[in-house]
Amino acid sequence: MSARRRTLAVFPGSFDPITNGHVDIIARGLQVFDEVTVAILQNLEKRPLFTTEERVELIREAYRGEKRVTVDTFSGLLVDYAVGKGASVIVRGLRAISDFEYEFQMALMNRRLDHRIETVFMMPAEQYSYLSSRLVKEVFQLGGDVRGLVPPAVERKLRDKYGRQATAKPRRA
Repeated sequence: MSARRRTLAVFPGSFDPITNGHVDIIARGLQVFDEVTVAILQNLEKRPLFTTEERVELIREAYRGEKRVTVDTFSGLLVDYAVGKGASVIVRGLRAISDFEYEFQMALMNRRLDHRIETVFMMPAEQYSYLSSRLVKEVFQLGGDVRGLVPPAVERKLRDKYGRQATAKPRRA
């Protein structure tokens, strides 16, 4: 009887910044796969708020002590990166139906580029289904409270970037 091969999944994205929606997808990934590598895409065309190094550190801080989560950066084709890491799965989060068409096209192209890599779609918990890094940055820039939407280290880093103190209490609708 042979030993079961460990399954490594790659969760790619810009993570500018990582949100609790991302954290939820990583947790779900760890229930299915042995290891998850959070792979930060280095896209020279985008102007991120956080440097690649800051994003790596924020994610590492969120997963300090969790040996099954690693953080890395990549550029180029995702399937090439995944194969190079020994991964067999790409994990993608789907927040809404509007995400599906783009993600479906990407999954099919990745399959065409390398049939050994499978894409798995995961939905976040309902409370994060609307959440995006762009929305978090926008709400914070406009004075809104992002507690509960991002890991504490991200909230601290946002306050540092914008020179703001924490909001006294969350706004209610």
